[in-house]
Amino acid sequence: MGTSFSSLNPIVQALIATGFSWFMTAVGSGLVFFFKTINKRVLDTMLGSAAGVMIAASFWSLLAPSIEMSEELGLPIWIPPLVGFLAGGLFLKLADSLLPHLHIGMPRDKAEGIKSGWKRAVLLVLAITLHNIPEGLAVGVAIGAASNNLGSATLSSALILALGMGLQNLPEGAAVSIPLRREGVSRFKSFWYGQISGLVEPIAGVLGVIAVMAIKPILPYALAFAAGAMIYVVVEELLPEAQSSDSSDYSTIGCILGFALMMVLDITLG
Repeated sequence: MGTSFSSLNPIVQALIATGFSWFMTAVGSGLVFFFKTINKRVLDTMLGSAAGVMIAASFWSLLAPSIEMSEELGLPIWIPPLVGFLAGGLFLKLADSLLPHLHIGMPRDKAEGIKSGWKRAVLLVLAITLHNIPEGLAVGVAIGAASNNLGSATLSSALILALGMGLQNLPEGAAVSIPLRREGVSRFKSFWYGQISGLVEPIAGVLGVIAVMAIKPILPYALAFAAGAMIYVVVEELLPEAQSSDSSDYSTIGCILGFALMMVLDITLG
């Protein structure tokens, strides 16, 4: 895959890589055809592992290259990572405050964002969609960085990042479709709502790669931006959901294992 894939336009590369992440969301959503419920300990472990993958990816695949690029571009090595990281967190905070959405297991009247009359199913999908924006953006920015041959950014590391994002999308797809099925939504509609939450990733990925290819100096800021957005998702969404029951030890172990897996992938293959 290396030679043929590397010869493709970076926008096409981003579409393929983030398309894989969407596909994995769809695979997770497809579990609804086999299960009407999912053991809470299993779900907590899966969500915890997703959080661990995102934490590891934020440093190994995004912040570390941002620091290295800052030095290569002659910038103070701490300014782009700091500014980008804070901006990414602020962006997700604004999106979280404005976009109507509902977290898994919460009653309809606990929906966050601007008040709306949208159905519970739509609000659940939008919550997972918020998770997926920084993931798609991270992959697109990483591919754009690799195309500029700066710092430690390589196409291999970008693809490892896409693999990690895809793996942690499995539980996110299931976390939408299976609860919907339990509430009486048909299997097909539950699957449809679950997989559609991942469609934002290719959009965010393409926007990310176009931005960094057009404006090269923003690369270290963009990488850190994606990292800040992902850490916001982990702390605000994934870990609270994974720790919401008496089986919190399972999500903690899942987080440690997810972090270790992503770290090993990035070090050995990236």
